[in-house]
Amino acid sequence: MVPNRSRLSAFLPTLLLILPAPSTAFDTPLSRTGVREAYFLGQRHDDSFAQLLNKYVQYFEAPQSGPHIRSVSFLTPYALMAIHSSERLGYSAQQAQIDHDKAPELVRVSVQVFFTDSYGPYTVRPTSPDSHAIKGLVPRPDDFWRDFRLRVLQKGEMVLPVNAKGQPTYRCEEDACILTGATLTFEFPADAFAAETVTVVVTPPEGQPVSVDFNPTSLR
Repeated sequence: MVPNRSRLSAFLPTLLLILPAPSTAFDTPLSRTGVREAYFLGQRHDDSFAQLLNKYVQYFEAPQSGPHIRSVSFLTPYALMAIHSSERLGYSAQQAQIDHDKAPELVRVSVQVFFTDSYGPYTVRPTSPDSHAIKGLVPRPDDFWRDFRLRVLQKGEMVLPVNAKGQPTYRCEEDACILTGATLTFEFPADAFAAETVTVVVTPPEGQPVSVDFNPTSLR
């Protein structure tokens, strides 16, 4: 027997109430309890804090050629609150809550890039604009990171960042500082992530791209 249309109409509202609403895979927005727990975790400065961060970072071996993409991290609002707390002395739980409430919650994807023998702080270029000029070694620009491409994918769709920047890194000795790499940072709305798998793809200007999967459901 086929149910009549009036019975279906009465049944649909009940069905919609039963179906779970879409939600993010990790804690967002953070409750006051979540902010407080992250605050105290950051204040410990012990192994528990380091163990927490290890869950959010994946590391890679140096490639045979091209730059070394050393690590890729996927930091949730909880992890970012813990890091924010760890970087401050004389910091209170009340101030942590104030700092949290005045800014939108974000996910931060960071990529650490190191130079290698094949992709180092110097590059071969002509020594003058003359097309016949002798080629020589010239310092690589400190904004070299702009040649890297980063994509964050969820269910095959690209998640667009709200902020993106790069920061060169240096090794300083007594008389000079040498460019050693860069850190790329991309920020996304925390509520944009609801899938069980998020894929981060980093494509360098030379060498092979790096692809890494994160499982947000396993993160706080």
